[in-house]
Amino acid sequence: MALDLTPEQKAAGKANFEQAAGDLARAGKMNTMAVGGTPPDPEKPDRRDFIKVGLAAGAVVPVSAAVYYGYQSWKGNKAVRTAVIGCGDEGGVLVGDHNPEFNEVVAVCEIRPTNMKRIFDGEPNGPRKGLNKLYGKDTAAKIAKYDNIDSLLADKDKLGLEMVVIATPLNTHDVIAKKCMDAKLHVLCEKLMARTITKCKGMIAYAKEKGLLLSIGHQRHYSTLYAQALEVLNAGVLGDVKHIRAQWPRNNSFLFTASDAEKAKFAPGFDIPYYRDGWCKPILKEDADALPSEKLKELAFGDVNQYGFNDVKELVRWRLYDKTGGGLMAELGSHQLDASSIILGHVHPLAVSGIGGKYFYGPGRNDRESDDGVFVTYEFPGPEHPKGAKKGKNENDIVIVTYSSFNTNSFEDYGECVMGSRGTMILSKEAEVYLYKEPEPGKANSGGRDTKVTVSTGGKGAVMASTSTWGGGGGAAISKAPGASAWDSAVRGYRTEMEHFAFCVREWQKLGKPVSYEKDEKGHGLKYADIIPRCHGEVAMADAILALTGNMAMAKKERIVFEEDWFKPESAEVPETKHAKKA
Repeated sequence: MALDLTPEQKAAGKANFEQAAGDLARAGKMNTMAVGGTPPDPEKPDRRDFIKVGLAAGAVVPVSAAVYYGYQSWKGNKAVRTAVIGCGDEGGVLVGDHNPEFNEVVAVCEIRPTNMKRIFDGEPNGPRKGLNKLYGKDTAAKIAKYDNIDSLLADKDKLGLEMVVIATPLNTHDVIAKKCMDAKLHVLCEKLMARTITKCKGMIAYAKEKGLLLSIGHQRHYSTLYAQALEVLNAGVLGDVKHIRAQWPRNNSFLFTASDAEKAKFAPGFDIPYYRDGWCKPILKEDADALPSEKLKELAFGDVNQYGFNDVKELVRWRLYDKTGGGLMAELGSHQLDASSIILGHVHPLAVSGIGGKYFYGPGRNDRESDDGVFVTYEFPGPEHPKGAKKGKNENDIVIVTYSSFNTNSFEDYGECVMGSRGTMILSKEAEVYLYKEPEPGKANSGGRDTKVTVSTGGKGAVMASTSTWGGGGGAAISKAPGASAWDSAVRGYRTEMEHFAFCVREWQKLGKPVSYEKDEKGHGLKYADIIPRCHGEVAMADAILALTGNMAMAKKERIVFEEDWFKPESAEVPETKHAKKA
């Protein structure tokens, strides 16, 4: 995130963060709530107990996600029988990161033959490990295969299905989720929640009506890295936060090349990508032969205009089209906006403006309808704002969140930089957190990139102080372990979100009643928050509103003011009614 951090400065920033977490834990200032605001069971260890054990021993210990998120009581449960619907890029990530002790994949559903092979074979490197590697070829061979949803659901009893994971193109999320809920199956769906906010609200209402779990895969809600960073932030060590700079740069400007053997697999009649771009892949003959336009119409859930694909090219490259995807804001920006929302306490934004467009791609060069560059500015209420966390009276207490993503440069890492009046925190690549103190006027070595810090508490809150040496040991080690794979399940959250979802399924089964989303007695949160996924429908809808309204602001070149009714699932008011750009 920071352009000029040296390796030594990164090491100092990482050590500062761990020291701050340790200092706060020793002072009893870390949040002790096990899950979503619900007090932990006194008979079971909570996060503070676990951290104290490591600190008392003078050691840095790993924090168990199961303890942190309150599902450490899984022992004795059987894995939840799960079907994966959609076996492409995201489906492969989820399969590769799932824990068979919590989720037993018993069926997969995919209409593209090449994706069906890939979900079993996996990749040589990367997070998509494949079912053969995870279960062994003999066991994986027993996993049922389907090429349409209706056939899968017809066999749900034979399969003993309990839940589904949906990782299909965005425009199909709501219809598939509802069909699965009609079959009495709990639903974990990939982000973005749905193509419109109207459809998001429909999914929420359906889950409540059916009494089923519905969660959306914004994995940062289950990242132990983000969880502890949030606790340090909430202690106030950064002072007054006025700006969050979020970004996800990538470079898809290099020419596409393929060997003769690879080209032999390409379908005739379709263009070959000009640039190497994961959103604009070549169309493979095997998929084209299996999915002519007539077949795709049959698979369109009765509504070709909403849920269909004109041809296999539109299916494979669905992220490029307005009907089927939400572009950079939905696919990438939603992660950063979700993180910013978590950091700011899930307050609703006030307004959004921005600029974006198709500045690089064009006819003959990976052409698309979606933007290839975006820069968006959100205005959030600070804690003292009337709509802020403390419901104050200062309407000037505003936090500016900027998000940018361009397809032509990857010099900086993706992540979020949180800037406060007393310090800066950088969350980089979902793998590391760096903490730095602001220098004090007239005081040498009082802050900056090379300064070591400790945290003291008392008075108005936690305060960073510069020091010549760290003391007392750091906090619990939940950042990426030295030498670990670049894809580290311990901090990213994919594995944890699926484990906790399975835990919630089992807990509701023990209660023997439909899932309830009722509010607690004070109306502040959910009554059953400890057995409801952290990114349930209402939380995920807020992320969708942020991303999709950002698209509308850029398309109309207007500053859009958010309306509170948009965030109420029971309200018919949605941003697309007033602000969607007319065709």
